[in-house]
Amino acid sequence: MEGYFNLLRGLHILAVIAWMAGMLYLPRLFVYHTRAVPGGELDTTFKEMEAKLMRIIMNPSMVATLLLGLSLIWIDSKVRGWGFLLKPWMLTKLTGLLVLFGWHGFLSASRRKFEQGMNVRSERFWRMTNELPFLAAIAIVLSVTTKFLD
Repeated sequence: MEGYFNLLRGLHILAVIAWMAGMLYLPRLFVYHTRAVPGGELDTTFKEMEAKLMRIIMNPSMVATLLLGLSLIWIDSKVRGWGFLLKPWMLTKLTGLLVLFGWHGFLSASRRKFEQGMNVRSERFWRMTNELPFLAAIAIVLSVTTKFLD
């Protein structure tokens, strides 16, 4: 069982890396997309890049992150029981994950608005919020790796 757990954990980490890369890159594309003339060549290029990033990288890696994470929880519960889900470090991780899933949804909706030519957010907004997923990742990784020094 330990071998499978380690394999799943490694795959989970790889999926998280891909997901985070997309969530850090998409707002950066939005920063530059806000400058594009609607209907112009640059606008069309950004729309295509954003759609492919979401469809090919972000959505599949988010689903993989979720499924692999749930698998790890299930395997871990067989060893430790379900009580670890209520530990402060795990509650912190789960809260961080809710933030990341919410941010993913927000980015997806924002991409659709760009696609429809209805973006209402400024370049400044996208610059200021670009690092939010990384802040959540810091909280998640530190909570898991330190377990708040149980």
